[in-house]
Amino acid sequence: MEAAVRVGVEWAESVWPRRVVEARVLVGGWTSTLVGLTGEDGAQAVLRLMTKEPWRRHAAGLLERESAVQKELAGSLIPAPRSIALDTAGARAGAPAHLMTRLPGRLCLDDATDGVLAVLAGALADIHRFVPEGSRPRDYQSWAPMGKRVVPGWAKRPELWNGAFALLGRAAPAYEGTFLHRDFHLGNVLWSQGRVTGVVDWVETSWGPAALDVAHAATYLAMLHGAEAAARFTRAYGPHDEHEYWSVMDIVGYLPDPVKVAGPWRDAGLDVGDDLARGRLEEYLAQVLSMGS
Repeated sequence: MEAAVRVGVEWAESVWPRRVVEARVLVGGWTSTLVGLTGEDGAQAVLRLMTKEPWRRHAAGLLERESAVQKELAGSLIPAPRSIALDTAGARAGAPAHLMTRLPGRLCLDDATDGVLAVLAGALADIHRFVPEGSRPRDYQSWAPMGKRVVPGWAKRPELWNGAFALLGRAAPAYEGTFLHRDFHLGNVLWSQGRVTGVVDWVETSWGPAALDVAHAATYLAMLHGAEAAARFTRAYGPHDEHEYWSVMDIVGYLPDPVKVAGPWRDAGLDVGDDLARGRLEEYLAQVLSMGS
């Protein structure tokens, strides 16, 4: 076990509180280190350690938001973890840390059938219907700032990216705000027996257009299973204020290179190479722009 993880586990034992008999680093995350913990009484938890930059630098805000949102969702229909303890500065855990309950289920990355996409879309719609009792979360932030609006070296159709950048240079379309997960996709959803048993990773929860959440899930599907799967998911979600602007914003947010998500897919056993993920992202951009023309 790495030293950083060992220190985090020791902190978890002190705040859970119970002796940890098993600690296993979970695959799939790329913004932080996630450790699955089993206590001596059989209880399970997940320890998030913000060990990676730039997220470690912003850990206090991210972890406090995740903890607050999980507490807000307690008692709702949304299957989210429950916050147990925080060490936002990492003073005791060795790195900024959030300990939370572990939900049942497993990732389902290799299935994009209509049934799975319908359930996935329904889970997202439930999130968008949630009305916070306290103050609403922060307004959404674009993940496609000017610094990312550079045609990537791997692009085969540079004109598509220049068109995307031009579109984002316009004013954002009007929208009706709603509660957003903001990072909703197959990699953050747990399944058991065909139903969603958990939605995880609430550090980016925001307030904004439902179409932005739909777009993010669709882009992820496009890179994982192709543009046709993304289109089927969008249809399964149903009517919303769909606009190419939000889809383009999300696609550009993956620049300069979507390999950051392809790596965890391979760790999970899926055969999605870097070039395939890049090609699918560009193909999906072409589809989105053609629909808006």
